[in-house]
Amino acid sequence: MNAADTAFVLICAALVMFMTPGLGLFYGGMVRSKNVLATIMQSFILVGLISVVWALVGYTLAFGTDQGGIIGGLDFLFLNGVGMDATNGPVENIPHLLFMVFQCMFAVITPALITGAYAERMKFGGFLVFSTLWLLVVYCPMAHWVWGKGWMAAMGALDFAGGAVVHMSSAAAALAATVVLGKRKGYGTTPFMPHNLPMTVLGAAILWFGWFGFNAGSALAADGFAVNAFVTTHMAAAAAALGWILMEKLHSGKATTLGAASGAVAGLVAITPAAGFVTVMPAILIGLGGGVFCFLGILLKGKLGYDDSLDVVGVHGIGGTWGAIATGLFASINKATGLFYGNPSQLWIQLASVAATWAFCFIASLILFKLVDATVGLRATADEEDRGLDISQHNETGYQA
Repeated sequence: MNAADTAFVLICAALVMFMTPGLGLFYGGMVRSKNVLATIMQSFILVGLISVVWALVGYTLAFGTDQGGIIGGLDFLFLNGVGMDATNGPVENIPHLLFMVFQCMFAVITPALITGAYAERMKFGGFLVFSTLWLLVVYCPMAHWVWGKGWMAAMGALDFAGGAVVHMSSAAAALAATVVLGKRKGYGTTPFMPHNLPMTVLGAAILWFGWFGFNAGSALAADGFAVNAFVTTHMAAAAAALGWILMEKLHSGKATTLGAASGAVAGLVAITPAAGFVTVMPAILIGLGGGVFCFLGILLKGKLGYDDSLDVVGVHGIGGTWGAIATGLFASINKATGLFYGNPSQLWIQLASVAATWAFCFIASLILFKLVDATVGLRATADEEDRGLDISQHNETGYQA
């Protein structure tokens, strides 16, 4: 084992953990004031719920011995054999227990991303049940396919830090949520204005900060690839923020603070699958594309008429898809090459992985939403929506009158 690598990944795990409360602030500022605590609570409580489920059974399903390329075995059930040295771990330079908890933080934030789609209308109990089932049925297989020696890894799909595992999977679930839950009461007739944009910008800044752990930490070593992932992450976010506000200026004549924050997140999403496989100049192009394409994706939501409350599909779905495809175009380091560097087959592999991710995650999530709806229920009542989820679900308010 390597002490420097261990210290580095420990810090990165803490950074990724910090992203989920940051996401709560990012989402919380965009909802109406009567739903701010319920929205923040969904992210915050998942740090507890998903961490425990991951330790009990999630980790072994994702990273246990491969079972036919589909799922991990039960080698590490209840973290059996996951200790303070590298024994049985996927890498030799850090403790197995550290790898487990680093991956735990990814597992935590992914279902939290979905909450932006059904913000302001989902019951707390249904949310807890769905999130638990979704982790086991959707996230763990996806993590195994890509990072646990499953079939996508065997196919040669590239996903450095979670374009498919985190972003496309959560976006596909978000789209399924809009189908099952329907629109918020008053959607399309009542203006739903963000109640606290400074909170949203603070959340975006925390996400940007934490994303360095997300992407650079995925190198699993304090080395040049981690440095490259750090720099490509930053430059992509910067370019995307500029790209988004440029599109706003062209579309409506004004650049907005919400647009700058959303653009930065879109760039972070887009570079996630590519961060360890591309150099800095392509990363800027990937980020710029993320800002432009995700902005256009949100405009498309208005034309299609589905109620994805906080644009999970537009940002994480389109951004993650673009990033995966761009990886097949621009990959040039870390034993990976894309179309523009002489390997056109990588692009086709990326496209196949994108199609498989969207199909599996959407269908599985749709089934889970319907199952939970038929048992414990998903949708808050019309009266509960009118009163706000802070009062109706948690008996508290974010602000005093």
